[in-house]
Amino acid sequence: MLRIGCHLSASKGLLAMGRTAKKIGANTFQFFTRNPRGGKAKKIDPEDVRAFLAFAEENGVGPVVAHAPYTLNLCSANEKTRAFAAGVLADDLARMELLPGNFYNLHPGSSGGQGAEEGIRLISAALNAAVKPGQATTVLLETMAGKGTEVGRSFGELRAILDRAACPEKMGVCLDTCHVFDAGYDVRDALDAVLEEFDRVIGLGRLRAVHLNDSKNALGSRKDRHEKIGAGHIG
Repeated sequence: MLRIGCHLSASKGLLAMGRTAKKIGANTFQFFTRNPRGGKAKKIDPEDVRAFLAFAEENGVGPVVAHAPYTLNLCSANEKTRAFAAGVLADDLARMELLPGNFYNLHPGSSGGQGAEEGIRLISAALNAAVKPGQATTVLLETMAGKGTEVGRSFGELRAILDRAACPEKMGVCLDTCHVFDAGYDVRDALDAVLEEFDRVIGLGRLRAVHLNDSKNALGSRKDRHEKIGAGHIG
């Protein structure tokens, strides 16, 4: 079954998001695990979790996508920043075990001048330290626009991370249409060719989520500025 939803505020809890999703006709949603610009997570309410799981099963909502904070950078040139990111990743995955069978989406990170190869090595090491064989959550690497020193600007870079995964069955990809367009993949005029390349390099079986949005910038701009669907350069 096709799952379609949107990003929702987690401020009122899981059950509130589930009810909002149903109200707008969605059968999934995405939310931030914590402040997207910070590191502190809201304390989990066990009753809210139980109520949401019951609601989701009864109303066909889910699986859902939890999004890591933007501050998470697993391949930073700064060791303290990497350690902070590793701690957030481990904590988020532990919390996600309360919502079995769902997805955790993250931006791979920016290498800060170390080069993509070193960034891939650091990201892979951090993921292998955090992702466990028995966990119920699938971790998704998001396709990136290629702004600055971002890792994940090409399908090949994501494949390189996946190839190093100790638990490949717990890994997948989230394709962001604005990001790939800004990275140079023409999803406007050559969508079939882009998907064929994705399948050849990564495999469509690993495509577990799509962020469907438009771009404020031209193809290959590497700027990462989202726009409402139909109002940007993708159209």
